[in-house]
Amino acid sequence: MRAPPERPCDDIGGLNAFSRETLSYAADFLDRPSHAATLMFALNYAGMMYLCRRNHMQATALTAELIALAEEKSAVFWKAFGKMLQGSGLAMICHALEAIDMLTAGLAAYRATGAKAFIPLNLLYLTRAYAELDQFDDAWRCMCEAMTLVEATKQGWCEAEVHRTTGDIALMAPQPDVAKAEASFEKALAVARQQQAKSWELRAAMSLARLWRDQGKREEARELIAPVYGWFTEGFDTLDLKEAKALLEELAA
Repeated sequence: MRAPPERPCDDIGGLNAFSRETLSYAADFLDRPSHAATLMFALNYAGMMYLCRRNHMQATALTAELIALAEEKSAVFWKAFGKMLQGSGLAMICHALEAIDMLTAGLAAYRATGAKAFIPLNLLYLTRAYAELDQFDDAWRCMCEAMTLVEATKQGWCEAEVHRTTGDIALMAPQPDVAKAEASFEKALAVARQQQAKSWELRAAMSLARLWRDQGKREEARELIAPVYGWFTEGFDTLDLKEAKALLEELAA
């Protein structure tokens, strides 16, 4: 049996390579029934990584594999987690109805185990699915619950994304609230900077820069994005960095 992979530095490319090697290592245990949990653990967190990278097709493929294995092993916790992640992936590829069904079922099953970790992040995807269907009462309900849980369970690692999503939903609403959106984006940016969470900072900066661009503040928008984008040294094949580059080029034109 191979030795487990060493943990690389915390960068986008390193995490991607580490995820692939971890899955390969975990697969060695498939013929060892007592270690099936190893593979389920690896599939779950690899799926979450791809979800956070916005590689939603890969995320849904991995979580479908997780759900199938969890059903085979009667692993209630991992099946519930897999459904949450799969629903979140569906929400980001414009399958809102399927996403809502999968997410609500997954969240209910996951809560029934007594677990609380990662619920706020998955609620953000449920929020977006409801908003896509113009069900804004449900969207705001999920949004408020996500914020409450972040504070109550101390899951501050996704707080910036909660604020950024609040801003997005404020702009998507039938009567867009630009002031609320701008304040939410600025809060997201402040939280990400305080946490030195560069991926969240880039997303928050892009959301605020797009808003400023639409308000005619193109130079301010470019100056906001440029230093954050310039911090990255790899991962330029990811959707966030591709969009940031495109936005910078648009603002420079």
